[in-house]
Amino acid sequence: MDTGTHIVMGIALGGIATLDPVVQQDPALFNAVLAGTIIGSNAPDFDTVLKLKNNAVYIRHHRGITHSIPAVLLWGIPVSGLIYVLTPQINFFHLWLWTFLAVILHVLVDIFNAYGTQAYRPFTRRWVAYGFINTFDPYIFLLHIIGIGAWSLGASPGYTWLTIYSIIILYYLKRYMDKREIVKKIHDHFPDVEQIATSPTIKHNIWRLAITTENYFYVGQAENGHIKIVDEFAKIPLPDNNLMKKAKEDKNVDAFLSFSPVYRWEIYYYDNYTEVRFIDLRYRSNGRYPFVAVVQIDEDMKIISSYTGWIFSEQKLQNKLLTDEPSPL
Repeated sequence: MDTGTHIVMGIALGGIATLDPVVQQDPALFNAVLAGTIIGSNAPDFDTVLKLKNNAVYIRHHRGITHSIPAVLLWGIPVSGLIYVLTPQINFFHLWLWTFLAVILHVLVDIFNAYGTQAYRPFTRRWVAYGFINTFDPYIFLLHIIGIGAWSLGASPGYTWLTIYSIIILYYLKRYMDKREIVKKIHDHFPDVEQIATSPTIKHNIWRLAITTENYFYVGQAENGHIKIVDEFAKIPLPDNNLMKKAKEDKNVDAFLSFSPVYRWEIYYYDNYTEVRFIDLRYRSNGRYPFVAVVQIDEDMKIISSYTGWIFSEQKLQNKLLTDEPSPL
């Protein structure tokens, strides 16, 4: 989920913590727990700092090890430990417990959107992305704002948030059923489906679809339960030649391929270099596919420039290729 949603979820969990008798009886502990749930609810995303290095490192590692099983077990210790240093008179176990639950909640809700996480590491590096909740869901966020408002007006925080989260659980179940219906319709229409990537949009009734069959990729949209195919691409394997091998050595391309399960590729030949493009088919927007990896290779099979990330115009892409450092050989 987005940062704003993780913050309000941390506030909500802090409110639910008031049902804990130990927290309820100690105002200092409650304040510490609220700080712990808010920070813990955002801790797994501290890896966002990797974006300061470059997009390749960020794409490869964001929602990776920081969302893994060992990380979930460990995040609560430094967060609650730091808070405990500032307030040593409180009950550390209950501070750690609620902080730990906040970390679990963060990773749990992240697996339901299209981006997903590597939540099952170290057992597998597979991306877990169930794709039926948008990264920012206005309904979920609005319910949290209502809860915060009710709490500030004097409503019981514990029972208020339990009520709101009961509604949110029902909402998740509905969205899951919506996705199941879409997937069923796709299987009815395409008998040789290998993979379906669903990506709900901020609009409740509109979904992005990327469908992989034996011979084709189909890009479509589901609106009010009706499926429309907007693009079709032949499913062509990557060529087994020196150019493609060199392209796959590039750090930006390597990061892209480690993350994108549904993509097509293109090759463009210019006077002084060849350009290889990899295009993720899951995020079509306004007729474009903005999530790409591009590498330019000269006649001597040397990488002269590359880039991966979100690009919404050809001019911006060319600017990135000019300004970004080339990958090491």
